[in-house]
Amino acid sequence: MKVRCVSLVAAGLLTIAGSAIGQPAPAPMPAMAPAAKPAMNTPVDRAKILSAPGVFAAFSTYKIRPDYFKVALAERKGAADEVMAVLEKHKEKVIVDAYLTRGYEAKSDYFLRVHAYDAVAAQAFLVDFRATRFGMYSDVTESLVGITKALNYISKDKSPDLNKGLSGATYAGDAPRFAFMIPVKKNADWWNLTDEQRLKEMETHTLPTLAFLVNVKRKLYHSTGLDDTDFITYFETNDLGAFNNLMLSLAKVPENKYHVRWGNPTVLGTIQPIENLVKTLSMGN
Repeated sequence: MKVRCVSLVAAGLLTIAGSAIGQPAPAPMPAMAPAAKPAMNTPVDRAKILSAPGVFAAFSTYKIRPDYFKVALAERKGAADEVMAVLEKHKEKVIVDAYLTRGYEAKSDYFLRVHAYDAVAAQAFLVDFRATRFGMYSDVTESLVGITKALNYISKDKSPDLNKGLSGATYAGDAPRFAFMIPVKKNADWWNLTDEQRLKEMETHTLPTLAFLVNVKRKLYHSTGLDDTDFITYFETNDLGAFNNLMLSLAKVPENKYHVRWGNPTVLGTIQPIENLVKTLSMGN
């Protein structure tokens, strides 16, 4: 390989030398068009990733350490810019939602919900986030992971009437201000039921919830084998009274007897742009 490279170089030198000693010079090369500018990074399609099955989700709650407020104010003022730079870096692979829990929760000040088609992408974002000044002073108090799946029970094939009720209901309230994250774990008796028995239980579970779909949004994540829980239930609403009534209706269904964990923690937060959240928590103690 080295000999061939030297020969090619030598051939080039001879051509140049030939033109220098009276041989016709080669025709000038046409001017090259300017290189096209690289396309801007395209963010993940939010609507698509939030509705697709097979999407990984990570939920993390955080408590800010008191010594964060010993950091110079100028540095804390720059914390939001640093976090936003991390979001920009990862925007092609993840979407991140932020929630302020301070004032509602004793064990956390905020939580993040991260969606990605690849679990490694979500992990990479969280690693970079924890390396920011704001992240370094945030202790994780709860961490849950799950994936989205198509309906297991209330599907068009298995339960067409209830499926029609689910798909036909549309959220009609004001834009949600509040979000809830509630983990759920079932006992062994649940998993040893037949598919038909679980379907019947889930139909009984679903029926009383239909009336609340106009003012409570909900999303389910599956965690069995990925975490120490089976499900992560996520809700958004602007009507806390309606949400309370929804929870009461779920507490009364027979399927509730299979729970060994329902909440613990139940995390309530206000939906916030992450930049605002970081600024809010960086300025006060």
